[in-house]
Amino acid sequence: MKFIPYNTNLKEFSRNLRSNQTLGETLLWMQLQHRQMRGYEFNRQKPLGNYIVDLYCKKLNLVIEVDGGSHHFEEVSVNDAKRQEILQEKGLHFLRFTEHDVRKNMEKVLFQINGFIDNFENEQV
Repeated sequence: MKFIPYNTNLKEFSRNLRSNQTLGETLLWMQLQHRQMRGYEFNRQKPLGNYIVDLYCKKLNLVIEVDGGSHHFEEVSVNDAKRQEILQEKGLHFLRFTEHDVRKNMEKVLFQINGFIDNFENEQV
């Protein structure tokens, strides 16, 4: 993975986002914090370059995004796609879940994250 610099200009904004997470982001964070997901450390509202991602695991090169209602607007969707493409060019992988899925079907979300980890670990062997 290429080094992605920490943008100190986003530090305060990132803190603000952590304080104002959506319910879906909070519920998923509760499942991932404290290395609860197979021992992997996740950060929330993590600045990566010029962007802030919802959840990030450095060891897995994994970004997890929880897309709420605003992501249905074309402009937001286009910006998400550009941001994702730029970060993928830096070696990051993405999993995207809707706010609805996280709230109503957490088991499915965790199953997909586990599947990503299985694939990652199998590639490391």
